[in-house]
Amino acid sequence: MPVTLEEIMDKLEQLGTEQTKRTFVRHGAKEPLFGVKVGDLKKLVKDVKKDQSLARALYDTGNSDAMYLAGLTVDPKTATKDMLRDWARAANWYMLAEYAVAGVAAESPHALELAREWIASGEETVASCGWSAYANYILITPDDRLDLNEIRSLLRRAETGIREAANRVRYTMNGFVIAVGSSVEALHEEALEAARAIGKVDVDMGGTACKVPLAEDYIAKIKAAGKLGAKKKTCIC
Repeated sequence: MPVTLEEIMDKLEQLGTEQTKRTFVRHGAKEPLFGVKVGDLKKLVKDVKKDQSLARALYDTGNSDAMYLAGLTVDPKTATKDMLRDWARAANWYMLAEYAVAGVAAESPHALELAREWIASGEETVASCGWSAYANYILITPDDRLDLNEIRSLLRRAETGIREAANRVRYTMNGFVIAVGSSVEALHEEALEAARAIGKVDVDMGGTACKVPLAEDYIAKIKAAGKLGAKKKTCIC
């Protein structure tokens, strides 16, 4: 028998812990949430994926854990622009915007259109979702299908605008530079130059131990490991 929304919500509540909830809240999560680790969310993916209406209904609950699970289970190829726009607007902290929504958007047929639209947004979570979606798109797309001139332009935009950008937008701009430098061989040197110019990026991580990776060092490590230009099969995680 297919599982119901109520059954999944009950399972999420059982999997949640106060410790994880406190951690998520320090990172910016908003109520309601149960505090379920991503690894535990993945235990429910197989059941939810069988029912795409359930996957969408989970996001509509407004519960952070359910919303993230929706991002893990919805079929990105069937995601509409309206649905993804609604999801981006409803994402109320970075884990939802930069991972759950951005990952689905990057694998959807609307990846570039929405990434461009969101990057131009004056709303922090939406803009950070846009930069993350484009970065993820780059990580899964062969170089011969990428618009190198557009990516080059975005590199310059990140380099010159990162200091004045909103907090989480700075983080995702930095991540975009890393994605380009690591996985687009034709733009590796240009991304490395941008990374050097950007240097250390200050982002308020909410009093947590998380750090912002130094883009130049990160890209150099990828090259040293012989992984320059490598692509991922999926960016949904």
